[in-house]
Amino acid sequence: MENWIPFAEGEYIVDRAFIIAPDERAVAVDNAVIEIFTTAGGQRYLKGSGRIQNILLVELLEDSDDLDLILDLGDDFQYRLKKPELQSGKFFAPDAKSSIQFRPSQPWEQITTTEFANLVMRVKFLAT
Repeated sequence: MENWIPFAEGEYIVDRAFIIAPDERAVAVDNAVIEIFTTAGGQRYLKGSGRIQNILLVELLEDSDDLDLILDLGDDFQYRLKKPELQSGKFFAPDAKSSIQFRPSQPWEQITTTEFANLVMRVKFLAT
């Protein structure tokens, strides 16, 4: 992938993150952080992590594998990661949270603050 990441190397706290299905049901990702790093060749990459209720992620995956990740980094920096690579724990107690790691499978798409606000109003967040 080309250098599509507009941020310098470092870790960035994500104000709000959630995984969303095509039917606009979603699961919150708590304590999300992204890390931007650069290879010796100058290519920038992104990886991230957070905490999630795995049982809710499984519920989304029962209906669709086409999940996107929405990241709000504050101000005018809201992004959609289409079909990111997700890895999470296998702890399925209803109220338990475990770590989740994510990596983009393609460049993220910036969404406007208005689009983000409208999306948040439409989304149905799953809860236990």
